[in-house]
Order: sequence, then structure tokens, then C-alpha cells
Amino acid sequence: MNTQTAFLFRRTTFLPHTHRIHTPKFCIAMVASSGETEDFSDSSSEILVGDGEGGGGISLAGTSWDEEALAIAEEVTLTFEGDLGIYAFKTLLNNIIRVRIEKLSNMSGSPNIQDIEAFSKAYRVRLDEAEVSGSIPGNVSLEVSSPGLERIFKVPQDLERFKERNMYVKYVSTVAETGAPCECDGIFRLVSYDLETKCCTWGIADVRANREKAGKGRPLNKKQREWRLETPFETLKLVRNYPEF
Repeated sequence: MNTQTAFLFRRTTFLPHTHRIHTPKFCIAMVASSGETEDFSDSSSEILVGDGEGGGGISLAGTSWDEEALAIAEEVTLTFEGDLGIYAFKTLLNNIIRVRIEKLSNMSGSPNIQDIEAFSKAYRVRLDEAEVSGSIPGNVSLEVSSPGLERIFKVPQDLERFKERNMYVKYVSTVAETGAPCECDGIFRLVSYDLETKCCTWGIADVRANREKAGKGRPLNKKQREWRLETPFETLKLVRNYPEF
């Protein structure tokens, strides 16, 4: 895979298997030739909604400085005039800040390496100032990346923006015979959504995993193409991007 290398800092160590650049105060993801940046988390771990990493949202360790670090990050995004936003923010007890930024001005939502570099530099300057003032510790490390290929979609906020994407959906349904709740999942495409009724209508996504159910090498059959599922917003446990490689 061809990669484009981010700028380097002193005492930099390049880890080729994870495609990350580590420095004492920086960790910047590398960007693949497709324009998608690779994140720095373990891709085999389960994505949890709101975990401050792949699942997005804010996760603070409860230190005396993490709310200040978050406030500074939010102020930095404002300097990009709506182009960049915070997808996920996490602080750790070992003085590490992990930020995943998203590109708000394009449909993919994926920042390129220049975006990550620009945000990282601007945020690091502000963190250094806060270290001098004593509002955050002097040994805080910063890691910055993109949301990742399997980013979480917020419902309903992200539906319009990413409606053309194939999505992995985990939802709660009921067993017809007993009425008992059960958790189901599938790879769907968004047909429509209604903000008044707070409901989504899904169809089966035209991806290999679904086509193989009709027989190897065959397209989706008529029954699959016409199949529909309606889910109230409140029953959706997880909606994320489904990249097909």
C-alpha cells in the first residue's frame, strides 16, 4: 500500500506495521493512497458507541485537566471555520490525549494528512501555552487521527450526510411468537428516514456478504432487493460505516 508520510519531529519512531508516527508529544496517522487515514487503535477490538475512540464521543479520565484540554481542542476547531470537527476525544490517566478529527466540508468526513497536521500543530501550540500557565501538566502527549473506516454514524444527525453509504446496523427487534426483545444486525442501505415519526427504512445493501446469501457469484435476488425493514430511532443500538474491500 502506498502511503504519504506526515511531517516528522525529533526522536521520531516509525512503526511500519501500524502505519503510525510516534513522537514524545505527537502521534499522527499516515494517509493511504485512497485518502483515508488509518487510526491508531486495535482494529480487532469491538467498537463501543461513545468510547472516545472508534465509537466517537467524549471520554474523560477524570483528571484535573482533561476538561480544560477538551475546551482547548474545541476552540482550536473553531479556527478552521467549520472545516474540521471533533469526532472523538479521550484522555487517559497516563497523560495522553487522543483526538479523532473529521472533515465537515466533504461527504466522506475523512480528513487528509494535511488536515491532521494543521490541527495537530495548532492544538499543540495551545497545549504548550496551557502547560506554561499550569492549567495542564507539562508532560501531556497528543495523538491525532481520523475517525477510521468503520466510523459510527449518529442517528439522526449523520443520516443525511452519509445516506449513500452502506451501513452495518445493530438494532433491537421482537420475537414474533413471544414478543420478547432480541438483538439483530445486518448490512443495510438507508432507503429513507422521517424526523417526525423518528423512524428509518432500510433495504439490503448490495455487498458481497449479502449477495452470497443468494448464491456464490449471483447478484441480489428480487426478494432481497425488495426487502424492507423499519426501525424506530430508539431501537438502533449501533449504526456504522461498512467499507467493502
